[in-house]
Amino acid sequence: MLNSTFSKQQIATAIAVLFHAVGLAGILVFKSSWIIQSTAFNLLLSAALLFWAQDDKNLFFWLFAVATMLTGIAVEIIGVNTGLLFGNYSYGDVLGVKWKQVPLIIGVNWFIVIFCSGIAITSLLQNITRPIDDTAAAPSPVIKAVSVVTDGATLAVIFDWLIEPVAIKLGFWKWEMNEVPLYNYVCWFLVSLLLMILFRISPFQKENKFAIHLLLIQVMFFLLLRTFLP
Repeated sequence: MLNSTFSKQQIATAIAVLFHAVGLAGILVFKSSWIIQSTAFNLLLSAALLFWAQDDKNLFFWLFAVATMLTGIAVEIIGVNTGLLFGNYSYGDVLGVKWKQVPLIIGVNWFIVIFCSGIAITSLLQNITRPIDDTAAAPSPVIKAVSVVTDGATLAVIFDWLIEPVAIKLGFWKWEMNEVPLYNYVCWFLVSLLLMILFRISPFQKENKFAIHLLLIQVMFFLLLRTFLP
């Protein structure tokens, strides 16, 4: 039984901060190739912590998680093998086991990005659209739904933009001509939009403080790497 002083969200956040801090130091200070090679483990740990911190995990939550992971792998397979999505790119060996030239862990990454973005935007909109008093009109459910979907997809694209230079330097993937095409972000937005619609309509609890914390931790992690990684 957990100590009443600490919640699951606090424990999960502490673990995530620790592992990302170790990763940051290992990459920037010690230039450790082992740390870089453990990226897949860090993604699995982050997903496991998200699952643990999520309350009331019903069938729809698990269906959403699996559907997001499978969709992420599927679009990446199409992208890598045809160039029809995202552009001309290929994965390195850093992210582990591949199937059809795509690391299977990339599906977990898609889940983390979409889930954390959706939770963050949902929480933000709940706070900023809360009526000031009982006489104030609440926003239309349709407007709230559209905001969650479009803003969540936009946040996911911004996150992808943030990590691109870092991922290339660390050997996660590479682009033809070493240039990230605008088409990549267009496809990221469209795929994220579809997954955000699934997120919105899936009837599971949309409150998970750790998801917001993890998103902020990863943003800071990649922002520091983007700034200081030679």
